[in-house]
Amino acid sequence: MDLTPSDEQRLLRESADRFIAETYTAKLREHNAKEPHGFSETIWKQFAGLGWLALPLPEAHGGIGGGAIEVGILMEAFGRGLVSEPYLSTVVLGAGLVAEHGRDEQKAALLPKVADGTLRLAFAHAERAARADLSRVDTTARKDGDGYVLDGAKVAVLDGASADQLIVSARLANNGSGSLRLFLVPRNAAGLTLADYPRLGGGRACNLTLQGVRAPAEAMLGGDVDAYPAVEAVVDRALAAMSAEAVGMMQTLTDKTLDYTKVRKQFGRPLAANQVMRHRLTDMSVQVDEARSMALRAALKAEADAAERGRAASGAKAKIGRGARFVAEQSVQLHGGMGVTEELDVGAYFKRLLAFETLFGGSTHHYRRHAALSGRPV
Repeated sequence: MDLTPSDEQRLLRESADRFIAETYTAKLREHNAKEPHGFSETIWKQFAGLGWLALPLPEAHGGIGGGAIEVGILMEAFGRGLVSEPYLSTVVLGAGLVAEHGRDEQKAALLPKVADGTLRLAFAHAERAARADLSRVDTTARKDGDGYVLDGAKVAVLDGASADQLIVSARLANNGSGSLRLFLVPRNAAGLTLADYPRLGGGRACNLTLQGVRAPAEAMLGGDVDAYPAVEAVVDRALAAMSAEAVGMMQTLTDKTLDYTKVRKQFGRPLAANQVMRHRLTDMSVQVDEARSMALRAALKAEADAAERGRAASGAKAKIGRGARFVAEQSVQLHGGMGVTEELDVGAYFKRLLAFETLFGGSTHHYRRHAALSGRPV
């Protein structure tokens, strides 16, 4: 297998790295944290102008037609800059579900707006009782005349308060099968209550309560078929994208720690001159290299059959989750007391990596899923 990046992929990496290095300063991150939605509208428009919002979308609907590898390149750069713009929620998850499961007229109506930055989406799927089990959905959709009535609650909806439309998952309550459906619900729909809060390490999320939320028949995303296979496929691609983002954060922490130990002196010698310190830095570098390989594998398998794709995505999430925690803890420790102060941004990367480990299920959950998909006893 030839893993040499194409010319287009190299240019994408160079332009993304340059933009992030020049734009995403500590001052910008501090400013974004004070914004109502936790990110910059100006930067979001720049993403659209650069073609990043259109990157993975089909060419027939205003996209560029890129794949998981290209998204991974972009997400790794986002990890380096601790980007808080809702790329994962809108482009990878939201637009991914529309492209995967939507009807042709829905794709034509929604995807071009995502590409030009005028429409933001959020996926409301996780529920408190489900933990990380994607198949556990207690929210119901009851047929009522020509439409549906939604009742239930969702948690940890990424960037839900800034989304124009929410894609809400619910089980049909009165058709006998109880199969999963997806509904497009405006953020200001009657009966929808939203509780917004800041996420650990940047960005925002919210919890939703749906009480008698009415959705017309045309608000159902896709046809009247079970949406679970599409949900699983898109979440697996999101896991690959998140894994690449974690690699960017891990690499940045390793680089910052190496630079710090070269200039920080103890007993007249740089910390990096200590053999034990060099061993710890080497262990961090090994974790980063392993994580990059796992993230690349998850991206390469993003369009494979369900079992193979799931094994690659869960394998990456499990392995990188453990490695990310190790790198983050080592970086804080090797910086000493400075590692937990606001004077350095090491603590911000540490928090974001802890959030990565728990989002869409922790390492234990994904080790079990990998085993189950491999036919081994859990």
